[in-house]
Amino acid sequence: MLRLTKKADYGLMALKYLAEQTDGSAQSAKDIAEAYHIPQQLLAKILQTLAKAGLLVSHAGTHGGYALAKPAKEISAFEVIRAIDGPLFITSCITIHGACDLTSTCTIKEPLRKVNDSIKELLSGIHISDLVESGESAPSRGVTVGGGLVTIAL
Repeated sequence: MLRLTKKADYGLMALKYLAEQTDGSAQSAKDIAEAYHIPQQLLAKILQTLAKAGLLVSHAGTHGGYALAKPAKEISAFEVIRAIDGPLFITSCITIHGACDLTSTCTIKEPLRKVNDSIKELLSGIHISDLVESGESAPSRGVTVGGGLVTIAL
């Protein structure tokens, strides 16, 4: 099963929270953690990571905190996940370094690459602004990826 890490979940939740602040004010890690019942120290580390990646800006001081570095519609779920967890690969044979020891005899490498590319494309097409609820719950929709190999419900 393909799953996001808890850190990636928390990062997406935090950016969603910040996108919902219509005044654009900085929000503390404590406020975000309390809103979603997330461990504050862990969230603070995640927010620092996202700030280093250029997705958030941090403001020091009494009324400091974090704010989105750019509009929510310009931040993709893929960017957030990559900033927190590093490169996204569904198998160990698809890596930054290229191929595994079985490359010459592997018969599933190409289909798995297509699935990986489709997941990356799908996550790149989901933006933080898409996660913000518009007051009414939207029906979930299934998206077929990987040439019909996988359906992901959104």
